[in-house]
Amino acid sequence: MGLGAAPPRAASLQPLASLGVLLVVAATERELALLDGLDTFCCGIGPVEAALRTARALEERNPEAVVHVGIAGSRTLEPPALVLGSEAVYCDVIDEGSTLPRVERALPDAALLDRARAVLPEASVLPIATCGKVGAGTGFDVEAMEGFGVLRACELAGVPAVELRAVSNSPDEADRKLWRKDDAFAALATALERLDVV
Repeated sequence: MGLGAAPPRAASLQPLASLGVLLVVAATERELALLDGLDTFCCGIGPVEAALRTARALEERNPEAVVHVGIAGSRTLEPPALVLGSEAVYCDVIDEGSTLPRVERALPDAALLDRARAVLPEASVLPIATCGKVGAGTGFDVEAMEGFGVLRACELAGVPAVELRAVSNSPDEADRKLWRKDDAFAALATALERLDVV
C-alpha cells in the first residue's frame, strides 16, 4: 500500500456482483459498450487522466469495489488472451538511479484477484505496465495506459480494485487496423459475465 493510502475495505470472495455497488472502469466508451446494465465509468485515456477522473468518480459514486477493464498490448500473448494484473507498474516514472521517493506500483485487492483467478483460470496473472505511449512498457509482457492511475486512485480511497485486460495487439504492430480490438472487447464482456457482474 502506498504512502497515505486509506485502509482498504474488506472484499469478499463471493461473486463480484455480491459486493454491492460495483463500478466497472474503462478508458473508452467502446470498452464499456458491451456491458449493459452495469454501473460503468469512462476514465479517459492515459495514466494521469485515468487517475484524476477515477478519484472523482470514487468520491461521487462511493462504490464497494472497482473492476478496471480494457484492452492491452503484449509481445508474448496472442489476442484475445485475458490478463489479470498482479500489479500495475507506472513505467513512465521508473528511474533505477533515482533516490527520490515516488510510487511506481499499485497492487490489486488480494481477495478480488483471488476470486477473479478462480473464475478465470485461463487468464495469465502478470504485472501490467502502465505507460503513456504504445511500446513504452519495455521489460513487461503486457502494457496498457491506465491501470496504475485507476488502481492508485482506488488504493488511496481504500476501495478494493482489480485490473482485467484482454490482449488486442502487439505493441510492435504499427498498423492499428490489424489490432484485434473487437475480439478483445468480446473476451472482456464474456469474462465479466463469468465474474457475475453482467
